[in-house]
Amino acid sequence: MSRFVDIVGQEQIKEHLQNAVRMNKVSHAYIINGERSSGKEFIAKTFAMALQCENRQDAEPCQECHSCKQALSANQPDIIFITHEKPGTISVDDIRSQINGDIAIKPYSSPRKIYIMNEGEKMTIQAQNALLKTLEEPPEYAVILILTTNVDSLLPTILSRCVVLNMKPASDSQIKQFLMEHMQIPDYKADICTAFARGNLGKAKMLAGSEEFDKVKEEAITLLKYINEMEISEIVAAIKKINEYKFDVNDYLDILSVWYRDVLLFKATHDANHLIFREEIQYIKKVADRSTYEGIELIIDALEKSKQRLNANVNFDLAMELLLLTIKEN
Repeated sequence: MSRFVDIVGQEQIKEHLQNAVRMNKVSHAYIINGERSSGKEFIAKTFAMALQCENRQDAEPCQECHSCKQALSANQPDIIFITHEKPGTISVDDIRSQINGDIAIKPYSSPRKIYIMNEGEKMTIQAQNALLKTLEEPPEYAVILILTTNVDSLLPTILSRCVVLNMKPASDSQIKQFLMEHMQIPDYKADICTAFARGNLGKAKMLAGSEEFDKVKEEAITLLKYINEMEISEIVAAIKKINEYKFDVNDYLDILSVWYRDVLLFKATHDANHLIFREEIQYIKKVADRSTYEGIELIIDALEKSKQRLNANVNFDLAMELLLLTIKEN
């Protein structure tokens, strides 16, 4: 199903696009800007479906007509997804062959011709300049949807010719409710996935369905429980093990950050009800009792610094050893 009602959060974007459909005041180009996995493609597909729907109800696509059924099976000839040959780049040839060279041909069976480009930040400058020519004089029936994780990578001339819609993080309560109602995730696990998702529904869904996340979480917590009794060599071996998982090291560091935030919260309040890892309360209490506020703050800062170092391609083992020494010392 692809309906506006199924979009979690994003009330402003939803309202803007629904009004455009209702009043038939549709711009020829939109940019949807938001984190990876935040639901940009779902919004774009829903909007495209609604525009092409043969018997729309209010602004919702009916899901039943010929056009909607084609769209749901990704076979609607007038909803076109831009692909790119080279990984990591959308080239000038991709734009010329898939948009510029195609847009003058009238829609096959629908009122509009809609182009959806994911990863718009991967367009080269030449590709953007080629697209600009089309954005300056698009045919009446054309709508171009550019989805991006980084709106700053697009030329100001492109931005000025598009309606820019920025995704906002969904609230924790919306995400938790979605996981419990739609994925039947139990309350405690929903809390953990929500805490890590930081407003990104796609990430919450991915974590909720990931056995690997559960394994990595268990190993990270085991390391944190016993780190004070471990030799540095044992700790480094445990960290090397993270690399075996197809798991983003930033997510691993987030697990450690949430644990220490729990420690800080428990030290300040002595209340376990609002902890994310509340089933580990005896260990959290132990760490909170033996650590100072300054020490916990230093660890949380060190975790953020480690993320920055790793994103700047500093040697993994070195960054991790520095972090773990800070944890052991505090």
